[in-house]
Parts: sequence; structure tokens; C-alpha cells
Amino acid sequence: MASLTLQDGTVFEGESFGAAVDSDGEVVFNTGMAGYTESLTDPSYRGQILVFTYPLIGNYGVPSAERNEWGFAKNFESESIHVRGVVVAQVSEAYSHQAAVSSLGNWLEHHKIPGITGVDTRALTKKLREHGVMLGRIAQSDSAAVSGKRLAVSIEDPNAQNLVAEVSCKEVKTYEPAGADEDTPTVAAFDCGMKNNIFRSFLKRGVRVHRLPWNFDLAASDLPYDAVFVSNGPGDPKQCKATIEQMRKAIGKGITTFGICLGNQLLALAIGGDTYKLKYGHRGVNQPCLEEGTQRCIITSQNHGFAVAEKLPKGWKPWFRNANDQTIEGIRYESGKFFAVQFHPEATPGPEDANYLFDEFVTMMRK
Repeated sequence: MASLTLQDGTVFEGESFGAAVDSDGEVVFNTGMAGYTESLTDPSYRGQILVFTYPLIGNYGVPSAERNEWGFAKNFESESIHVRGVVVAQVSEAYSHQAAVSSLGNWLEHHKIPGITGVDTRALTKKLREHGVMLGRIAQSDSAAVSGKRLAVSIEDPNAQNLVAEVSCKEVKTYEPAGADEDTPTVAAFDCGMKNNIFRSFLKRGVRVHRLPWNFDLAASDLPYDAVFVSNGPGDPKQCKATIEQMRKAIGKGITTFGICLGNQLLALAIGGDTYKLKYGHRGVNQPCLEEGTQRCIITSQNHGFAVAEKLPKGWKPWFRNANDQTIEGIRYESGKFFAVQFHPEATPGPEDANYLFDEFVTMMRK
């Protein structure tokens, strides 16, 4: 048996799967029907206990951990699982898929991540929507499940920590696309918890990628590059002061700059804007976004708990808005050289409606 206890004392009981360990974190929910392996390996979920609203999880298993020719995971969004726990209504012990090599439970156990199944995830999600995301703890506790006693919960908020420093690379690494030469367009990419499909998206477009630690002093280096990119990542964007300062310097020099997810929030902070925490965030693969000034609506993959505030400096405009709650989903400067989006154009999981943004960025790099 196992239990999930929220910070307000509410207890959800179920059966343990994965690793039989206790864990705590911020409890959030994801509405996607598929893509659990990509979500669990997304560094943006660092510090969080992830609730899947889709009722059956694990039915297509888990693929192999093989690496591609550049040395990073071929099938996952990073080399490890970043969530602190998994909550599902029903986990599938049996799986069927031609690429699968493991069950979800065995995979979680291998990475020492606890899971709890048999939970009323509908009731849990409704609670989080009504009251906002909460801290919580998964505990392996037969006595708690039997007695119904509330567990004492004292958990440090992961958003008060610099989670980006935990998931960022520790040294510079360069990935060369096929046929690279001295004229190959090159991006200096700040890894704040970058998903692997962002690397894949650049490399298949013939772009060389310098993967940089979140606090790398690009301004003081002699690294050659044509543009700056800032990735997705976990936690409160205001913890990333070093990255914000590097973005501010790049913009001051007129260097083309593009950000995704956390990168959107960091860009807003770099130009003097602000960010705030959403009540329960946007996590799923069917978020509609409207492009300002057009009739275009794209369906996007999202995973964030913070958003950009409405007030932007002169010359900056909202670029996209969430069609559900009207929050800003992208910003750009009037010159077109600096821009960012809150959603994930690289998808994995999710639709590829916004994939064209990589092409637009590469075009800007070549100018």
C-alpha cells in the first residue's frame, strides 16, 4: 500500500508500484493521453510529483535507453527521470509495443522513483484546479492506509531552490550536424534543462549547437556563434539570474535570440518585464494558442507553472496567447530579432503545429 498526502492534509490511498521509497515534491497534473516516457524524462518536471489524468498509463511500455550518434538518448528527453513521483488511476503491468523493452513499473524502480496506482485522479485533479498545485508526499505506509490518519507533511518548496542548476549540463559540449563546415550556422544554447528533441530539431536543420551550462559567461568567451538560444527548464525563472544577465548582454549586442518555455520567462525578465506563478499551470499536449494579429490558432505541447506578466517594455509585444485563459504564450521585439514562446515547438510529446518556429529562427541566424 501507499498514500499521497497533500499539504492541506488530504490523503489519497492506493497501491505502490515502481520503487518502494518515500518522496515529496510539488503535485501537478498532465492531461496528455500519451507520451509518459517523454514527460517523465523532461527536466522541466524536476521537483514535482506528476499526476496523469488519462486513466490508463504504461500500456505501451518503455523503449530502450540507447544513445544516438551525438551521445544523448535516442528515445527519451534526457538521460534520467526527473519527477519525484508518479500518480495514476491504473498502471498497466502488461505492455505491448514493438519498441518496448520494459514495463513502466520496472523502469521507475530502476531509477528509484515511486509510483502510486488506484488513485482517484479525477478527484485529485479537480482539487488541484480548485485550490492550486500543492506540495505533497508519497509514502509507503500500510498503517496510514489502514487507519486513515493524516500524515504530518513538512516539505520544502522546490520552487524556492535553483532547480536549473541541478539539471543543466556542467561543461560546454558541441554537437555537429551532418556535413558541418566553417559556414555551418551555429547556436549558443543555454541548457536550463533542455529537452533532447530541441537538439534533434537544430541538428536535422544543419545547425551546430554549443550546449552551454545555465551560468556560462558567453560574453567573456571566444566561442563562435551566430545566435543565442535559451531552453526550457524547471522552477521559478527568477532563480536563474546568471542566464538572465547573459540574455540581457546578447540583446544589448543585437544578437538574434530565441527562447522556449522557461526561455520565454527569462527573456521577459531580461528586458525588464515580470513573471508570476500560475494557479495550476499548463501541462498537456492540446493547449490552443492564438497568434496575435492573425486568425492562426495552433495546438501546442506545454509544461510550465509560471507565466509572463502583461506589462512589457516599449517595443515588445505579446506574440501568442493561450486561447483558454488569455495568458501570454510568446513575446517578441518589433525588430523581429528577439523572440520566445511559452509552449514547446519541439513537441515530444504532442503536436508539431509550432515546429516551423525553428525554421524561422534558422532563417534569422543566416541573415
